[in-house]
Amino acid sequence: MKKTVLFKNIRMILTLSGVRKKGGRHVTEEDLGIIQNAALVAEDGIISWIGPRKSLPKTYLKIKKIIDLKKQTLLPGFVECHTHTVFSGSRAEEFELRNQGVSYQEIAARGGGILSTMKNTRESSARELQNLSQARVNRFLRQGVTTLEMKTGYALDFEHELKCLKVMKTLGPIRIVPTYLGAHALPPEFKSTQGYLDFILKKVLPEIKKKKLAKRVDIFIEKSFFDATLAKKYLSTVKDLGFDIVIHADQLSLSGGADVATELQALSADHLIQIQDSEIKKLAKSKTTCVLLPAADLYMDCAYPPARKLLEAGARVALATDFNPGSSPTQDLNLVGLLARIKMKMTLPEVIAAYTFNAACALGLENEIGSLEVGKSADFMGIKGNWQELFYSIGVSQASSVYFSGQQISE
Repeated sequence: MKKTVLFKNIRMILTLSGVRKKGGRHVTEEDLGIIQNAALVAEDGIISWIGPRKSLPKTYLKIKKIIDLKKQTLLPGFVECHTHTVFSGSRAEEFELRNQGVSYQEIAARGGGILSTMKNTRESSARELQNLSQARVNRFLRQGVTTLEMKTGYALDFEHELKCLKVMKTLGPIRIVPTYLGAHALPPEFKSTQGYLDFILKKVLPEIKKKKLAKRVDIFIEKSFFDATLAKKYLSTVKDLGFDIVIHADQLSLSGGADVATELQALSADHLIQIQDSEIKKLAKSKTTCVLLPAADLYMDCAYPPARKLLEAGARVALATDFNPGSSPTQDLNLVGLLARIKMKMTLPEVIAAYTFNAACALGLENEIGSLEVGKSADFMGIKGNWQELFYSIGVSQASSVYFSGQQISE
């Protein structure tokens, strides 16, 4: 017998149905799909009915389990589509060095940056990483996040990268989307990027696929890391192995990542600070979601992506924290949204779409999450104030309740 729940006394629901119909492009307030005085029915965690309370079918009036949401406003659970949540150690000292003018690339050349976190992550046990990471998941959850992507890339070898993926499998109670980012930097055991990528293709990815540890593969295309030519060849083989691909693209320089993403139909191209008009046009015509990470740009004290150009050209834009120990040590979604509004001139409806449906597209999950519609997972958050107060006040979570698959997981 199905477990049916009626959610009633809802002030309004932002369904984002219009955003879904437009594929997350050219978003306006009308696309938020607002239903006043609403009700929602979930069966086994899936939405079976949603609409005005007065239109609720009589068959649902016999439901035994009824949850009074006390005039909260509902919207889809936030989708945090780019993080590096599983790691150990701090890089606070490097933050000070960058403030004194030392470049990211120079810090990496000294053995800092990613390689510094690599050392700490390799030395940490699975239990230690699990405890650290679960606490971070909980911080995301309390802000209304119901789907959380997290990348490897801080171990850079066979044993410990798989350790990190296995840790991700233990985390909850929200949806965790693991991504293998072995091609994050060249580990000290290898002398060439080509040799390292060959190692990944021959040994690491077959094991990940066999054990079903991840379905997504990422790469950092950047000067002094992995160049576009090698990355394109690598990612083509990765796709042939059955993985979805995503790309760290054009963050520190115009390194060709966006072009590789559109040519290979990557799910997302992330960062996109250095792109020019030609790349913007290609991204706007593609199915690739542009994931912008303004908190990282704040910490790196660099330019912000050309969000308005992307949006007006018709690109689908998502937002994420890029939470990591080096270039974006923050989990504050409000900070990200506020930077998007102030520094990238995104409208509030665009920001809401970017953290829900569009972020779901970046994960290939737009048919399951990202909007509140019949047939989708009952993942939603409730807020007591006006939805126009979202992404307005740094450090303050608007979420007063969070539900995952119809079950309350935070209040």
